[in-house]
Amino acid sequence: MSKVLLASRNAGKLREFSALLPDIHFVLWPAEAPELPETGAFFLDNALQKAEGARTWWLEHGTEPVDGVLADDSGLCVDALWGGPGVLSARFAPDLVSYRDKNHRLLAMLPEGAARGARFVCVLAFAPMEGVAFTVSGAVEGSLAYDHRGERGFGYDPIFIPEGHDQTFGELPADTKHTLSHRARACAALRERLGVVRE
Repeated sequence: MSKVLLASRNAGKLREFSALLPDIHFVLWPAEAPELPETGAFFLDNALQKAEGARTWWLEHGTEPVDGVLADDSGLCVDALWGGPGVLSARFAPDLVSYRDKNHRLLAMLPEGAARGARFVCVLAFAPMEGVAFTVSGAVEGSLAYDHRGERGFGYDPIFIPEGHDQTFGELPADTKHTLSHRARACAALRERLGVVRE
């Protein structure tokens, strides 16, 4: 089993990556480490920034050997909001603490009668400890619910209904979500690139 530094402190992402990439043991980005940059205009830019920044810091301050660094930049892109919040998904409504409140605010921003099309996008950047970083991506189309529904998943999951389903990611069982989510598709592409076979 390979050991990989996850360039995130997000416990929800750690749970999903551990389920989607069971052949990898993840080391979580430590509390004492600096915040990683996310100044890019695109998901790909931010994912690479985080992976390469985390690798540089870990080479100098890391407490255990790892085979590489995995960084994720993902978000919800809403057609009626011109693709927003997009790369700003993690920083949307910073005055609100809970995602239930953030989700209610986002839904309230939709113009009355607007189309509710949306998609989740995920770009993963993998930086081996020696060598050039690369990226893979995944996306899932869907629509926005009219209210926060379900407590599974995290973030915007309770307001996103994936195409072909009636339930939100907050309502669907994790096993179902892990067959079709943006992060599942990006992880499948990563496994292929790394030559990892999932049992």
